[in-house]
Amino acid sequence: MAASLEHGALSRRRFLVGSSALAVGASLGGRSFVRPALAQAREPSDAAWRHLADKLSGPVLRAQDFDLAQIARPYNLRYVNNLPDGIALCRSAEDVAAAITWCRENNDFPLIVQSAGHSYAGFSMRNGGLMINLLLMRGSSLGDGTVTVAGGMRNQDLYGLLEQKGLAITHGRCPTVGAAGFLLGGGIGFNMRAHGPACDQLAASEIVTADGKIRTLDAQATGLDGDLYWASRGGGGGNFGVNTSFTLKTFPAEPLTVFELTWTAATRNPEQVAAKLIPALEDAPLELALGTRMSLAAPHPVRDRHGRVTISLIGQLRGTPKQLDDLLAPAYAVEKPQQHMVWGDAPYWAAQKLLEEDSPPLYFQERSVFVGPKRAEEATEATFHHLLRWPGTSVSADLRFFQTGGAMNETEPKATAFVHRKTEWIMDVGLNWGATDPAARVVANRAWQDRFYADLRRFSTGGAYQNFIDPSLTDWRRAYYGENLARLEDIKKRADPTRVFNFPQAI
Repeated sequence: MAASLEHGALSRRRFLVGSSALAVGASLGGRSFVRPALAQAREPSDAAWRHLADKLSGPVLRAQDFDLAQIARPYNLRYVNNLPDGIALCRSAEDVAAAITWCRENNDFPLIVQSAGHSYAGFSMRNGGLMINLLLMRGSSLGDGTVTVAGGMRNQDLYGLLEQKGLAITHGRCPTVGAAGFLLGGGIGFNMRAHGPACDQLAASEIVTADGKIRTLDAQATGLDGDLYWASRGGGGGNFGVNTSFTLKTFPAEPLTVFELTWTAATRNPEQVAAKLIPALEDAPLELALGTRMSLAAPHPVRDRHGRVTISLIGQLRGTPKQLDDLLAPAYAVEKPQQHMVWGDAPYWAAQKLLEEDSPPLYFQERSVFVGPKRAEEATEATFHHLLRWPGTSVSADLRFFQTGGAMNETEPKATAFVHRKTEWIMDVGLNWGATDPAARVVANRAWQDRFYADLRRFSTGGAYQNFIDPSLTDWRRAYYGENLARLEDIKKRADPTRVFNFPQAI
């Protein structure tokens, strides 16, 4: 499929990765963190590299000739110096197959796959080896109620196409996130309560597996192909092969009310606002979809219980501004937001532009939990004190809530690889810092984050969101995949028996 799409020309997520045992110094200053499992491999000969270049329709870039950081720059700056020996800029599924085969023919030279570089844990980067990069694969086409996108498509490109046709899918908010990683990890967004996560809309995909075979996956596929279709709906990116195209079911992009409300650091009692806000949101109808952020920002404020935490509410409602006010009345009764932006009957894609989240690359760590019904209020009350004890960095820290439920919970956990179906929230502890923050300060902040996270997990389902990939999780297999883990492990053994596709949290 992807080979027939028109390919684009060569031409980010805001808060955000561990345990304090991860290399803080490497995270801060630019020294590379080499993971033992991904140690430098013996590089193929110059002749072998020329042979690869001859086999591909896209260019092959080598570290000795080109600054690979121009192509392979990650969003999480902790991994900025983890660079490969070469990059294969693939234009087609056939190019991807040739690159995989070349690696196997050259003493199983290690490979890594990158579509947009937004892996929170830098798992689309590595020291040494070959990077299969899908930057040039950005084509798209529209069918009867569907959209097909190539594996390197980014949100900003997809948004423009859907806007032209008055269509939508469940999508994210960051313009430069890649469709591949987003979809393969499940794909949460403001439309998931009404339409399910993006993986529920995946009608078909094309994948290149470890044997170099190009496979078409859809609901009619049988055998390994049928299992790979199931796994592509939430089984995580980079586990089973390189997905080079995706076909998604669409729905009409209808007008809605879009809003951004902020209780600033001047709020007298943010804890009481939060105590009223969370249950009001949980009882809201499916027409409401939103994210909540309780944040602190540098410069570090005075250590008291007031004037520190900012509460931001951003989202969309298929209803009127008056209905929104009615839903939020319990929080308004404590204190009204100091900043209030509400646009009723807004054209869908114009509204999404107001909701976009785009920022430059950062040093960050992010830790998530899924929370079941009627637990978020209790979790917030029990853990809010951690926000008031933030040690402080030069950037920010936060506790975020993404509302799930609705259509997302109507699918049984085993129906797709995305297992997180009986939930109401994703709660996430985020920490950001800068290159100039001393290592000791980062260590103290990471310890604070880990204590916060351990406290929060008491209220979780045991799950964590695989697209907020967390290198600190020791139980990541169960946290990401739950009761679907055994089937995913069996598919991995059959599709990739020699673990061509491997990284520290690969199935």
